[in-house]
Amino acid sequence: MAPALKMRPRIGFLTPLRGLLMCGLLFALFSPAIAQQAPTIASPQAILVDFDSGTVLYERAADTQNYPASLAKLMTMAVVFREVAEGRLSPDKEIKVSEYAWRRGGAPSGGATMFAALNSSIKVSDLMRGAIIPSGNDAAIILAEGIAGNELAFSVRMNEEAKRLGLTSSSFHNANGLSDPDQKTTARDLARLAAHIIREYPDLYRIYSEPDFTWSKIRQNNRNPLLGMSLGADGFMTGYLKESGFNLVGSATQDGQRLIVVIMGAKTEKERAEDARKLLEWGFRSFESRLLFGQGDSVGEATLYGGVQGAVPLVGSGAIKVLVPRNGDERIAARIRYEGPIPAPVEKGAQIARLEVSRGDQIALEVPLYAADSVEAGPLWRRALDGAYELVVGLLRQGYEEVMRKVKLTS
Repeated sequence: MAPALKMRPRIGFLTPLRGLLMCGLLFALFSPAIAQQAPTIASPQAILVDFDSGTVLYERAADTQNYPASLAKLMTMAVVFREVAEGRLSPDKEIKVSEYAWRRGGAPSGGATMFAALNSSIKVSDLMRGAIIPSGNDAAIILAEGIAGNELAFSVRMNEEAKRLGLTSSSFHNANGLSDPDQKTTARDLARLAAHIIREYPDLYRIYSEPDFTWSKIRQNNRNPLLGMSLGADGFMTGYLKESGFNLVGSATQDGQRLIVVIMGAKTEKERAEDARKLLEWGFRSFESRLLFGQGDSVGEATLYGGVQGAVPLVGSGAIKVLVPRNGDERIAARIRYEGPIPAPVEKGAQIARLEVSRGDQIALEVPLYAADSVEAGPLWRRALDGAYELVVGLLRQGYEEVMRKVKLTS
């Protein structure tokens, strides 16, 4: 790992107005050589993310919505894993196979299935494997019914969990991933969901690496093609619908580094697997970690309104790292963004801003920032002074916006 960068952030707010505030350029990195070019891939949507730092190494239309197909089961399992981890669902609990689950997701459906028998009872531990390894639609529906009573009610839980995780471009309407015009997500949201599963449920995540699953005397191999490559891949799954194309989420580790790759909309299974392989190999070969701020280091300040002091220092939840190209020639810039000025009082540890790191034209990293100290509300005269300042600045802003509006109308 490269040594920490020694820098002193230069904070200069671009505007004191209420709304989204940004600090200026924090730092830049330059190296004498040219970074290795990203590989050429055919898939229309893709993203490659470093798990530890959250750095985006590659993206293509990563915020374009598409149908997840069986990748919807990642959200299904995120809900199931949370129920298990928090003690509301025992892995030994048995759930009865309903006729709906059997017909819609089982052998009669003709789709991916674990071959659950009608009216049989199956342990949650087996259903989790059935939903993950052969991507069984019946297993996903049975789990949904066991947790929420029916699949529709479970989809409400899926969307609540998506909102909690900040998956702002995702909407789920069934647990199995079968065709639904309103069930959509993005490559970026899927990468965030994958990272959440690895981070929060490491023991249950291991199911994704199991090579095969046998049920009803039928042995099925894991559908993840990355597991058979020499990449260090250890998890996640594939999906396909005519409307979506061939999709994949995968994760791999090499020399202590974990990367997450998402492919959406590929034309063939081969294209999907090859594009994922190319991105993973390139990512492991081409980047190295740089420490931007150590744990507890002040990243900058956020302006306060009506406090005993006019600003509060900001820190990350831990060390802040970013991946940069090995032997690259690239400019790294960072900005602090928040809605402000922020009204006092502010408690230590409150999340009040985020650090946005850009590599060239690409947002490489976004991390939350927290108040390093508590700041109490100031005396009445201070709040009055800050209020008057805000009023004047607000009027100036309105005047500026009105002038710009007239310029646009007459141009």
